[in-house]
Amino acid sequence: MVRRARRIDRELAAAYPDARAELDFTTPLELLVATVLSAQTTDVRVNATTPELFARYPDAAAYAAADPEEMEQILKPLGFFRAKTRSLIGLGQALVERFDGEVPARLEDLVTLPGVGRKTANVVLGNAFGVPGITVDTHFGRLARRFGWTESEDAVKVEHEVGELVPKKDWTMLSHHLVWHGRRVCHSRRPACGACVVARWCPSYGVGETDPEVARTLVKPGPTPSPSTPQPPHA
Repeated sequence: MVRRARRIDRELAAAYPDARAELDFTTPLELLVATVLSAQTTDVRVNATTPELFARYPDAAAYAAADPEEMEQILKPLGFFRAKTRSLIGLGQALVERFDGEVPARLEDLVTLPGVGRKTANVVLGNAFGVPGITVDTHFGRLARRFGWTESEDAVKVEHEVGELVPKKDWTMLSHHLVWHGRRVCHSRRPACGACVVARWCPSYGVGETDPEVARTLVKPGPTPSPSTPQPPHA
């Protein structure tokens, strides 16, 4: 399983050489805020909203002192804007009061912040601070189970079980590879098995469309690998 997992990661790395966090940011605070906002909405919608938000609130102190109604107007396109406004104001206050306005670079500190769980913390650690972390979102969990790396639905268990299969230094990029592949090819309801570059190593090959021509029509927009004719998985 270790060899197969690492081979799949290498193939996905070759297929998605530009894989990265798809939220736009320039600082750890911006990434933290964007990741909190991405709950129950799309990265595309978040990226359309954050330029105005980041310009209006350049640091933790600005979030802490924000006028709720003003912030709500900016966040309205994201849905759940009142709850998200409360989260960001509380996040700013916690950063100011406990971390001198700076985003901490330790998992155990990040998860104490309002609205921040392990998934958000690992996104920030891996992409803003270069600290390896596995981000178990819905795409990552789905693919990890399809690849046979875990049977668990529990995000923390998935994180630990998959972490045992690949070197720690690769955790952040592995997360990107699986998320990109899950968004583009290995969909939840109808995966494009016939357009999948790791089909021959996937024990779940065949749960989706296997005809290459039909499968290519299922691939969603974005940087995608050149489809090749898959082979059935090894027994």
